[in-house]
Amino acid sequence: MRLLFLAVLRRHTGNAITAQRVRDHLEAAGHVCILKNALDFESPSEISNFIKAESLEAAMALHLYRGGRLLPGHGIPFGIIFGGTDLNEDVKQGEKNKVMGKVLEEARFAVAFTESMKETAQRQWPHAKDKIYVQSQGIATVPNTTFNWDTFLQRSEINQSADNLHVFLLICGLRQVKDPLYLVDAFSEWHQEEPSVYMVIVGPEVDPVFTREVKAKVKRTPGVRLIGEMAREDLHAVVKNCFAVVNSSVSEGMSAAILEAMDLEVPVLARNIPGNAAVVKHEVTGLLFSDPQVLKERYLYRMYFVILCQHRLNAERGITLRKTVIGLLPGSFNLLLHFPKAQLWRAICHGCQPLGGGQCVERQRTAIKPWKANFIFTAGRSLSCRKYPRG
Repeated sequence: MRLLFLAVLRRHTGNAITAQRVRDHLEAAGHVCILKNALDFESPSEISNFIKAESLEAAMALHLYRGGRLLPGHGIPFGIIFGGTDLNEDVKQGEKNKVMGKVLEEARFAVAFTESMKETAQRQWPHAKDKIYVQSQGIATVPNTTFNWDTFLQRSEINQSADNLHVFLLICGLRQVKDPLYLVDAFSEWHQEEPSVYMVIVGPEVDPVFTREVKAKVKRTPGVRLIGEMAREDLHAVVKNCFAVVNSSVSEGMSAAILEAMDLEVPVLARNIPGNAAVVKHEVTGLLFSDPQVLKERYLYRMYFVILCQHRLNAERGITLRKTVIGLLPGSFNLLLHFPKAQLWRAICHGCQPLGGGQCVERQRTAIKPWKANFIFTAGRSLSCRKYPRG
């Protein structure tokens, strides 16, 4: 079958990557899939002419409004894949809502990535509830094996040794719905307390006006850096090298950046919105937060504490521990992050014994900032905190 697939194909954005992945899947199944940028067509008549010229038999669109509005009335069957902003933002605008409802009347099917997206669509357009299905998107990560992390840090104007650096990565196109400035002040405060902590924002300039606002804010904010768009393979290499991936979007369909971070076994911290909550189970497969300061005070310190310990053990003793944090295995975050630090270390170590004159973390009753503690590994799967030079 010859298919037309419409999507907004801004370079290095989640929608473009998702559309390319869907196209590849359809072509692997034996179909001819012509992927076109919806923004290249100004009217349905242009689509009609293209359909006739290419002898297309069916069509599909990613994003109910941007792509879907161009498909009705051409005499070929079509389906829709919800994007995110169509359900979360465009529905709030009366005319767009009406247009999307009419598109769904003619569509053969509509695909939502999550149950919450399906429920939102069914509430908005009850006449289409029987044609809406859930199909979570798949992902594939392909980190560039020749990528130079030190060069990336230099490009980011981070002049510190990579060995003692903790980069939190925010991947997003620069537009308001992604809210990249939401965490900037919290991370800047943290950086001023611990200079090894940085927040790096990576993504294309989607909204020119908002991009200028982001650049101005980042320029005057210590500990925060802004990098432009990157090739997918290079971006995956950056994710693999970073300390954790953060997401601060106001709304999401299903964040490809979160899925890719999980695939690369990198911890995820995500804003508590329906799209993220459908992917991240709080304190099990990641952390959800609703306030920047709460994230910093209640979760970042604790998460930093645990991950730093694991990184130190691997680096200092060459020992690979069970991937309790980095692998985001089910149940691990529940053990590591839900309890006070005493239980945290019992969960990791299955018992902890003091060594020499040092004080065991198990018995430490006062709050410990993670960068003030240093760790060693001993026989018997036990951890101890004592005065030990930072490496």
